Amino acid sequence: MTVGVVGGWVRRRVEAARKAAATRGDSGMTAIEFVLLTPVLFFMIFATVQFALYFFADHVAQAAAQAGARKARATADAQPGGWRGEAQDVVDSYISQLGPQLVLSPDVTMLQPEANTVGVEITAQVPTVFPGLDLTVHAQSVGPVERFVQDGGN
Repeated sequence: MTVGVVGGWVRRRVEAARKAAATRGDSGMTAIEFVLLTPVLFFMIFATVQFALYFFADHVAQAAAQAGARKARATADAQPGGWRGEAQDVVDSYISQLGPQLVLSPDVTMLQPEANTVGVEITAQVPTVFPGLDLTVHAQSVGPVERFVQDGGN
C-alpha cells in the first residue's frame, strides 16, 4: 500500500514537472515571434498600398490618354494644327480631376505616326511608399482621324 501511494505521488510530481517545463519552455516565444513577424506584416501592408497606387495611376494615365486621343481624332480634320492644344487641355483636365497627386510630372506627347492617325502618349511618375523606389507609368492611345463626308447619294 505504501508503494502505491508513493508511486501515485511520484506520477503526479512527474506530470506537474512536465507541465511546468512545457510552460517554461514557451515563455518569450510570443515576443520573439512578434518581433520577427512585425516587419514582414508591415512590408506586406506597404506593398499592397504601393500596388494600389501604381495601378490606379496607370488607370488614370490610360483614361487621360484615351480622352486626349478621342479629342484629337475628332478635331484633327477640322483643325489641322489646333488639335494638339485641345487634346493637351483634355489630358490635363483628366489628370487634374482623377489623380493630381497620383500622376506626378506627366510628360504628354502628341503623336501623328501616319497621315490620317493621331494619338496621345503619357509618361508620368508614381508616388512611392518605399524610399528609393522609382516607378513610372506609360499610357498611349492612337486612332484614325474621324472624317465626316457628305452622302453623295441621289
